[in-house]
Amino acid sequence: MNKPGKNTGWGAFLADVFVCSLGAYGGPEAHYGVFADHMVSRKKHLTEEELLELIALTGILPGPSSTQTIVAIGYKVGGPVLGALTLLVWAAPVLAVMTMLSFLGAFLEQRRISPGILRYIGPMAVGFIIVAAYRLGRKAIADKTAFLLMLFAGTTTYFIHEPWIYPLVLIAGGAFAAAASKEKNIWNRVRLDPPWAYLAAFAATALAGFAAITVSDNRIVHLFESFYRYGYLVIGGGQVVVPLMFSELVEANRYMSDQEFLTGFGLVQGLPGPMFSFSAYAGGMAARGSGVLFQILGAAAGGIGIFMPGVLLIYFVYPIWENLKAIRGIRIALRGVTAAACGLIAASAVVLMRKNGFSADALVATAASAGLLLLRKIPAPVIVAACIIAGVVIPF
Repeated sequence: MNKPGKNTGWGAFLADVFVCSLGAYGGPEAHYGVFADHMVSRKKHLTEEELLELIALTGILPGPSSTQTIVAIGYKVGGPVLGALTLLVWAAPVLAVMTMLSFLGAFLEQRRISPGILRYIGPMAVGFIIVAAYRLGRKAIADKTAFLLMLFAGTTTYFIHEPWIYPLVLIAGGAFAAAASKEKNIWNRVRLDPPWAYLAAFAATALAGFAAITVSDNRIVHLFESFYRYGYLVIGGGQVVVPLMFSELVEANRYMSDQEFLTGFGLVQGLPGPMFSFSAYAGGMAARGSGVLFQILGAAAGGIGIFMPGVLLIYFVYPIWENLKAIRGIRIALRGVTAAACGLIAASAVVLMRKNGFSADALVATAASAGLLLLRKIPAPVIVAACIIAGVVIPF
């Protein structure tokens, strides 16, 4: 068993976090492999058992799970301040890149370059979403109840595209799983002494956001409220939040086109770091038209808003994790939430494929991307680069 490093300097620890951020491709599952290799095996900041427990904890909480895991490692090593610095080092580089990419369309237009060179990024992104649904479903759909929940969630969200349906379906999945459980006394009592200040800050920010959008038409305020809401309504990685974001940002508010949304989601696949960094691109795109500074503020509202609730929740829960994980009902409800999330992702893949069109080259790009990902032999950045090159080389 590894022993965690003692008296680790903050600078050295944050350098290790930065190394992790540079190698973290492919979503939470791949990120955990990077953490296990670098933070456990190489640097011994925690043990294998402690990492597995943190992964279990963040799997229960809403928000970006791999980000919450590495923030919790920072909290463990140096307390809440180091946890916050860990988030900054982990997420800031890719958030900055995604902010710049939100200007990509304007950049291409100014130089009279056809955006058609990015036409295969959207179909490729659908391939990534299909694989995410498959991988999550392979783990989550273990019985008839989970399958029915997945089918219910997928069918419901395919036909109803209102933003409120997504959290409702996830909550219903968790509630049904807990109610259908044959285990007894799943809501066993445990003694907790949580740091209530973080939960108060979490709730106060949510309520303040609701209040602000009722009295203000400022788009930055509305964007922050939306992305903060995405952050606390979704359990899992960046793929899980895609249906909710697409419904609200594209279909309801028309902040960007289908293709622009998928282009950003496709490009983030080729970058290291958390998948939720897509929020900076989406926020920037939603704030276009009022100047560079306003667009950067939109990207910042998206990036800060989506990460903030997850960090506040991990700060609230981590100190009481040892007792909280003894509540069996939480783990059972999570199975239902995860099964419903599989349905959401599968339905979003179908909807986005339909909006992309069923041209032969788009279907080939989707199928090829999904196939290469499933083979696990071609890194995601290489697939992204190949789709961009194909868009340049193949006549439009």
